[in-house]
Amino acid sequence: MKSKVALVRCNSYEAEEVKKAVARGLELIGGTQSFVSKGEKILLKVNLLVGEVPEKCVTTHPAVFKAVAEEFAAQGAVLLYGDSPGFGATGAAAKKAGIADVAETLNIEAADFKDGREVFYEAGVQNKKFHIANGVLDADGLISLPKMKTHGLERFTGGVKNQFGCVVGIRKGEFHVKLPDATDFAKMLVDLNSFIKPRLYVMDGVMAMEGNGPRGGTPLAMNVLLFSTDPIALDATACRMINLNPLFVPTTLVGAEAGAGNYKEEDIEIVGDALKDFICLDFNVERTPVKSIKKGKMVQFLNNRLVPKPYIIEEKCTQCGTCVHSCPVDGKAVNWLNNDKTKAPVYDYSKCIKCYCCQEMCPESAIYLKEPMIIKVGKMF
Repeated sequence: MKSKVALVRCNSYEAEEVKKAVARGLELIGGTQSFVSKGEKILLKVNLLVGEVPEKCVTTHPAVFKAVAEEFAAQGAVLLYGDSPGFGATGAAAKKAGIADVAETLNIEAADFKDGREVFYEAGVQNKKFHIANGVLDADGLISLPKMKTHGLERFTGGVKNQFGCVVGIRKGEFHVKLPDATDFAKMLVDLNSFIKPRLYVMDGVMAMEGNGPRGGTPLAMNVLLFSTDPIALDATACRMINLNPLFVPTTLVGAEAGAGNYKEEDIEIVGDALKDFICLDFNVERTPVKSIKKGKMVQFLNNRLVPKPYIIEEKCTQCGTCVHSCPVDGKAVNWLNNDKTKAPVYDYSKCIKCYCCQEMCPESAIYLKEPMIIKVGKMF
């Protein structure tokens, strides 16, 4: 069967415009009654990568959160919200992102994303055990509200990647150490998504992030909200909007292979507004396949020369230490040289697993991914 993806134009975060767009999108995808029943405990899983103001486009915009919440509250659902940020506490991140204020106004409680329980997923391909937040496990259902953004490791972060925040706190770093290869990491994400089984995905693409995402990129108006029950179809459609081959995004590729959804255009039914009306050919995103990272000393030499490395632009660095704190490697691949915190941290690439957590979390967009010279030369031919 074809997967349905609803596209709805939304040119601003003005409350009434977002409300109308969300109502239309939900109706196109089957209506709120298709996803919840009265009295059910429903978790709204927002993207709270880190505490940032809405204008930076790092997190789900509060206007989208509000409109979706109001629709499902009217259906009689008991709503909660949450996420486990990559850095900082959930409450502080939600407050800065404007989500907490909306939740307070609508009497929506914060779900427990501090503590969790270990679960076993027998059908998992890459991973069969997860430590999931209590707020996710105790809910009757989950609605995912991802943000349309670029991503250093996976090229693009959307519907599938949003559920990584259901893993509690530092447990996320453990996966980066265990699975440094982007494809292996994507398989874990698909397993996680398949275990959680969000009932619906509503992607905030009114203002997207291009360039050095998922935190340090540049906001760009895409003027669209996307709705689907199929995260692979949702992400593949978003990729086509930004002129990115969906198969260059590991979560889409392995998700399709695992039977988690459809990525081919002929297997996706677009409803609402036309896809062609949202195409951005010059969207700033890396349009090459992700390079694999293999383990073992024998291939470390090649990995260091074929896989992009994170590097710090010293004049932009404020010596905040977020990169050091975010590095999941034991012994730290990025650290202060001689404990001198008046200068930018430095990398020990022999330890670096290329997870790009440092780049992902940098609040100053001072860390970029540097393409090896051999790859640059290869593109010339």
